[in-house]
Amino acid sequence: MDILAAQVGGLLKAQGLMLATAESCTGGGVAQAITDVAGSSAWFERGFIAYSNQAKQQMLGVSEATLNQHGAVSEATVREMAAGALQRSGAHVALAVSGIAGPDGGTPDKPVGTVWFAWGIKHGAIHAQRRQIKGNRDEVRAQSVHIALQGVLDLLESRTETA
Repeated sequence: MDILAAQVGGLLKAQGLMLATAESCTGGGVAQAITDVAGSSAWFERGFIAYSNQAKQQMLGVSEATLNQHGAVSEATVREMAAGALQRSGAHVALAVSGIAGPDGGTPDKPVGTVWFAWGIKHGAIHAQRRQIKGNRDEVRAQSVHIALQGVLDLLESRTETA
């Protein structure tokens, strides 16, 4: 994880960008991986840990209607989380993650291990992805941190290729 976080940091720093995270099921795990990298204050702006629906609304501006219609673990919610992180911070890039890490909380439509991710750049598109992650709670959370960081890396690399 340290290598991946350092790679993300290297690209953010090279591009003069700051990152914000909006986390639910990872509980700050992405921010921890980032801040484990020495010098991350040069490219990490802030992290929002919005575990409850109320926190998602208050901290990130996720609408009550979105939460009621789609639930906390949904494409619509992570898109609003990422957009809110960009709007409510000085960051240029944001990632959002919300999922069901288990061992309880799953449903037939959203079983344990269902995790939604979103990545976006200020004044740009927000991309979202659903993943079904196998494993226990710790494994789902750890894999979610990895996927979230890899998504930022992919976004920054594609941005460099098209620049």
